[in-house]
Amino acid sequence: MRKLHIILSLALSASVASFAQEAATSQSLPAPRVGDIKSADGTVLKGTYFSAGKPGPGVLLFHQNNRTRTSWDDLARQLAASGINTLTVDSRGHGESGGTREYVSQKWQADVETAFQFLISQPGVQRDVIGVGGPGSDGVIHAVETASLHPNDVKSLVLMSGETFRPGIEFLHQASQLPELFVVADTDEYPPTVEAMLWMYARASSPMRKLIHYSTAQEAPWLWYETSDASKVPATGSHGTDLFKTHPDLPGILVQWFVTTLIKTPGHAPADPLAAAAILNQLAEPGEAAQVKQQLIEARRKDPRAQLWPEVSADIIGSGHLREGEIKEAIEVFQLNLLAYPDSADAHFNLADAYLEDGRKDLARQYAEKALALLDSHTAPLSSWSDTAERRAEIRQGIQDTLKKLANGKK
Repeated sequence: MRKLHIILSLALSASVASFAQEAATSQSLPAPRVGDIKSADGTVLKGTYFSAGKPGPGVLLFHQNNRTRTSWDDLARQLAASGINTLTVDSRGHGESGGTREYVSQKWQADVETAFQFLISQPGVQRDVIGVGGPGSDGVIHAVETASLHPNDVKSLVLMSGETFRPGIEFLHQASQLPELFVVADTDEYPPTVEAMLWMYARASSPMRKLIHYSTAQEAPWLWYETSDASKVPATGSHGTDLFKTHPDLPGILVQWFVTTLIKTPGHAPADPLAAAAILNQLAEPGEAAQVKQQLIEARRKDPRAQLWPEVSADIIGSGHLREGEIKEAIEVFQLNLLAYPDSADAHFNLADAYLEDGRKDLARQYAEKALALLDSHTAPLSSWSDTAERRAEIRQGIQDTLKKLANGKK
């Protein structure tokens, strides 16, 4: 065995006023359009639409309580340049929007629906391939509510430094196949934001959810809630979109997340080991592979492309069994991983290697030859997690060694 390197739907009428042209930020893209979006009660919301200049998915971005839509400007331009049509909007009573900040559930829902309907009404926007992002308590509430109102259309969710109400948390629990990115920093100036975010993450059930947790030795001291009186707390660059300045890697991460979940594999993201911890723990227990297999089959009935765990994580578990001489358990795990990732040359080779250890030469040869054929065809990556030239060469050598042992009659 080679070593493993390790809500209810709202019927709303929305009228959209003419949009004024801003200066273009890129000659290859249309200029962002700034203008009015009228909500159901007549309140005028101000929005900026960043067109990708071609048909494609859309992203709707809400802001946190102590910021406005302009906090998204740089990221929105990057998304448009990546082929994603993006709308940022000032919430009621914020920025250039009308109305008051007083929370009234029906009005906030209407505003969310109005913004969503405006986005999907734009020429070229794929109305059923939409991403939503929100920072802070207000932004997270708006983003989760949008996703819950349009579960068939929202294919990706980004939640930063905030929390939502219990119905929203339960929606995340039920949305077992929604890609969700959670972002939070220990230095967030509004504790207990970290604990609220981690609870939402823990309660969510999608194996495609991912957590970005900027950790420090000690969390920030509690001073005041963002939604109570934000003016009492100095900004530290650790809350919501303020993180873009203190963590310059974050905008690129968000762009890549939306590109992956809206363009490359709409509605799908790679399964994450932390999100899949429960099922990986189950898989690590002897005799549990059959139960995990049934869970995969049931998930595939709902979504033929569903993945419940990362391929490499099951590789690690199976390799651990094999090193300890637990060949039967290793074979069960590798068989299951091949079922989940049938185009992986790596998964075929792992199973061939285990069969060779078990003395089942015909099966070892069958899977080794299939692994080599997949490797030679270049129709799919080596595996879901690695396709470098160096690792392809390593696996090729391993397959050839296995076939040579079989030819020489060795185990």
